[in-house]
Amino acid sequence: MLNFPAPLRPGDLIAVTAPSSGVPAALHARLDLVIEHLRAQGYRVVEGACLRAEHKDASAPAAERAAELMRFLTDPTVAAVLPPWGGELATELLDRLDFEALCGLPPKWLLGFSDLSTLQLPLALCSGWASAHGANLMDLVPSQTDPLTTQVMAVLAADWREPVLQRPGPTYQGSWGDFATRPDVPLLLSEPVAWQRLDGGTAPLSLQGHLIGGCIDTIAWLAGTRYGAVPDFIRACGTAGTLLYLENCELNPPTLARALWSLRRHGWFDGLAGLLIGRNSGPEAPQADALSYRDALDSVLGELACPVLIDLDIGHKMPQFTLINGALASVSFADGHGALVQRR
Repeated sequence: MLNFPAPLRPGDLIAVTAPSSGVPAALHARLDLVIEHLRAQGYRVVEGACLRAEHKDASAPAAERAAELMRFLTDPTVAAVLPPWGGELATELLDRLDFEALCGLPPKWLLGFSDLSTLQLPLALCSGWASAHGANLMDLVPSQTDPLTTQVMAVLAADWREPVLQRPGPTYQGSWGDFATRPDVPLLLSEPVAWQRLDGGTAPLSLQGHLIGGCIDTIAWLAGTRYGAVPDFIRACGTAGTLLYLENCELNPPTLARALWSLRRHGWFDGLAGLLIGRNSGPEAPQADALSYRDALDSVLGELACPVLIDLDIGHKMPQFTLINGALASVSFADGHGALVQRR
């Protein structure tokens, strides 16, 4: 459905740039560690100028970030772009990027999540490029042992002649380590993984469709624009189906409900084969009689025609799947657990 980049191979050139938030000096040791880890795996690395600074919630002025990202995306010697992480202001780049020009070029991987969804979704919908919603570069330290996280580069290296299988581990991260005081800190896994059906059912489910989605905090603002033409994607998938995935980073329950209502009114949930919701990292209700996170989901999604799975391994409460926008995915659920299989 979408054009997949060529598999990553040792010797390929990876560009590291920050199209959203940059890396302040206190965290340069962590950045150095993950970049050297890429080199240790056999990749060549080029750093962009928009990377090792942070001012007014961005690595550099919008025009500079957009020009550098566009240069790396169009450079035939660059095989993949791995930003350090997301941030706040990737939206400033959208009208400065030439998505139509990218349509005619071989795609390359753009890996990450959070605010990077703001770029990945238009790359899929406007340029036809598959992209990888998964762990950010700053998560890929040599000390990392979680299988879902360490599998990221293997997914980007897959030739897709065989399906790619991912299974969650038993626990997820309840709190973040301090990258400044301990640059090599891996994920701190302590909380039990437990997928759920939104309808409260316990019967097994099997869902299939082409993946599309991202962080609702950022992509909800794209609805109704050409950068967020998800209903067109759903129609193009036809009988093969669409699995929309979303995850909440910071939205409180009322704000989340408003964002979901906006997506619903823009047709993002019409004709879905399934809706996949990641673990919530946003704030909960401040008191017992206030709208809760689960209330927000139930109020907007409770009557959808498609099945809705929640608390999946997607988003800011890591680890998370490496989800390929455009891949044909099969998701199985039973007894609070599940698995993801992706095909080209």
